[in-house]
Parts: sequence; C-alpha cells; structure tokens
Amino acid sequence: MNAIGQSSEGGPFWTNRWGQLVLGMLCMALVANLQYAWTLFVAPMNARHHWGEASIQLAFSIFILTETWLVPLEGWLVDKFGPRPVVMGGAVCAGLAWVLYSYATTLPMLYAGSVLAGLGAGGVYGTCVGNALKWFPDRRGLAAGLTAAGFGAGAAITVIPIANMITRSGYEHTFFFFGVLQGVAILLLAFLLVKPVPRAAMATGRRLVTRVDYTPGQMVKQPVFWVIYIAFVAVAAGGLMATAQIGPIAKDWGLARMPMTVFGATLPLLTLTLSIDNICNGFTRPLCGFISDKIGRENAMFFIFVGEGLALLGMMQYGTNPYAFITFAALIFLFWGEIFSIFPAICADTFGSKYAAANAGTLYTAKGTAALLVPVASVLSATGGWSAVFIAAAVITIAAGVSAKFILAPMRHRLIERSDEHSTSLAANPAGLQHWPNQTGE
Repeated sequence: MNAIGQSSEGGPFWTNRWGQLVLGMLCMALVANLQYAWTLFVAPMNARHHWGEASIQLAFSIFILTETWLVPLEGWLVDKFGPRPVVMGGAVCAGLAWVLYSYATTLPMLYAGSVLAGLGAGGVYGTCVGNALKWFPDRRGLAAGLTAAGFGAGAAITVIPIANMITRSGYEHTFFFFGVLQGVAILLLAFLLVKPVPRAAMATGRRLVTRVDYTPGQMVKQPVFWVIYIAFVAVAAGGLMATAQIGPIAKDWGLARMPMTVFGATLPLLTLTLSIDNICNGFTRPLCGFISDKIGRENAMFFIFVGEGLALLGMMQYGTNPYAFITFAALIFLFWGEIFSIFPAICADTFGSKYAAANAGTLYTAKGTAALLVPVASVLSATGGWSAVFIAAAVITIAAGVSAKFILAPMRHRLIERSDEHSTSLAANPAGLQHWPNQTGE
C-alpha cells in the first residue's frame, strides 16, 4: 500500500480507497432503514397490538439514543481492531433487531429490538464515517459527505418495496425479510473492508490540519473541542426544531393537503415538500463537504449556518405562500444536512487520523444532545406560536456560524500551530503527547 492507504497497482478495485468508500456507502445505505423506514411500521403495529403510538415511538427514541451515544465506544473498537469486525457485529445486530421486531408481542421485546438496532446502526455508521476520514485525509469533507449521504440513499431506494410488502404480506413478514436481507448483505460487504493506513494530511489552501493524533481523552480536554461540540448541538437542534415540525406547521397554515402539480403529477403540498427536502438533505452532504475542502471548514460553516438562519427567518415571514413554503423548506434542509459531513471532517483535521473513528463518534453524541432539546419547540410553539420556534432556531444557528468564523477559527489555528511546533519533538518522544496538549494556552 502507498502512503495514503491505496492498494498497490493491479489489486482489486475494492481494496483501494475509492472502492472502500463505495463499500462504506453501500453499508450505510443498507442500515439506513432502521431509522428512515420505521415510520412505515408504526400504524400497522399499533393496529395489530393496540399499544398506542406513543409507546411504540418510545422504541424509536431508544434506538436513536443507543445509536448515538454508543458510537464513541464503537469508534474506539474500529481504531483498535479495524472496520471489519465492528461492521460484522453491526450487521448481526441490525438483522437480529428487525427479526426480533417481527416476533415482538410485548413492548419490552420491541424495546429490546431497538437496543439491538441502535447497536447495529451505530456500529456501521461510526465505522464507515471514521474509515472515510482515514482513507481521505486530503478530501475529508467530500468523503464524509458521500458516506453520510449513503445513509439516506438506502431508504430512498427501498421505501416503496417495504411499503408494498407491508400492505401485501403484513409488517411482521416485512420486518423478517428485510432484516435478514439487510443483515446478510452488510455482513458480506464487511468481509471486503480493509483497515486503512492513515497519513497525516498537510494543510492545503485554507484548510488547517494537525500533525498530532489526539486520543478521545486528550481531545475532550481541549477547549477547541467543546466549541465545535456546542456549535454542532446548536445547528443540529436549530434544524431539528424546525424540520421536525414541518408537518404540523404546514397543517396549521392550511397548506398540507393543497394539491401541487409537478411534471404532470399532482401531489399534496406536504408530500411534495418532504420529497424535495429529502433530496436536498442527501445532496448537501457531499456538496458542502467538498466546498469545505476547498474554502476551509470555518468559512464554509459561517456561510452555511448563516444561510440556514436566514432560510428559517424566510420561512417564518413568507411561508404561508405555498411556493415560498416549498422553497424555504428545501433551503432549510439544504443548509442543515451538511452538519454530518463538515463536523466529522473538522474533527479529524483538528485531532488527527489515528483515532478518527472514536473522536468523530464522540463528537457525534452532539446529535443525541440536540435531540433532547427538540421538545423545546413544542413549548415555544404553544407560548409564542411558530414564529417563536423559527426565531429561536435562527438565532442559535446564526450564532454558531459567527462563532465558527470569529471564535473557533483562531482557537483552532493556535492549537494546530502548537502541534506543528511540537511535532518534531513528539516524533522522538511520543510519551510527551500525554502532557503537552493539556496545556491549552488558549
């Protein structure tokens, strides 16, 4: 293998970094239904068992929390043992989760399946993103963006077959069939995954990258990490507060069922909006990752986060017009979805490649933290109407963009400058890394 982990010339395609990227995207696409197809099963499950939708949706909350908060541990396993065993374990958990769902006759069985599903999704997601960061130290934003985009692609391809099978054969058979199919497919792909040989990326253009590899424990002692973490929480929460309420907002504004004709097909406005939003949510991840590779992470964060805030304010001001509603909803998703490419990339740029999976997984817990703040939107809408929701989301999102440019950028620059100064001495005395990063000097 060469310095950046590509296979030697003449080797199989899947052993080079582009082949590994494609394999990661396929694994992500296959595990995505654990999150994005869940909504199709809720109503038929409730019709069969009469558990109540709130009790059934608790299973989804358990899945999200398990998937999010265990990614740091799964990332640590990837850094230590490589991607293959972790993705294999994730494949088994993902498959067994849906099989258990198919046999669940009690809520505890359903919740146990959700824990397994979270383990499976987190294992695959954390591994594939971390692997992409290691294989592509020169194009981290693009690689992380393409990998994250794969997480939505699977649901886009399989949602219709899953919905048809539920109607034709029942939700239990659908859970079992797709659980086995997806689990086996991810397991087979896992055998082709190769542990990358990381190379420290050099600063290029406006990108700043470190020459020092921080462990997760050393990373969380750096103030820079917490500035990044808070920005992630702010943008994720701001976007979730608005995007999670698109349906109720459209209903309250009398737009949800308004017929809209596109390319000869007539759809309810909300259905059309959600379809466009999902396309934007997937497309923006590699696009914004690529842009951040070119103009620098903080510059991209500034323009994108401020754009998100303006889109939220535009929806508040003009969203009662059906065409404006569709346009601003698409912009909200376009500016919001990139957090899953830029934040893993800036994490690896700042704290190195060697522990990229565990470090990115630690940062990824910000998604879980943000999700805990989403109910605030319901409180705000009850007291101040939807305008209060949009204003709150816009303020924290724009604040995150401004802080990225004027607070994060200089802090990160100072940290990386210090790492460059110490890189030579650290090469001779690696044990020094245990001490010097903790002296922040910020």
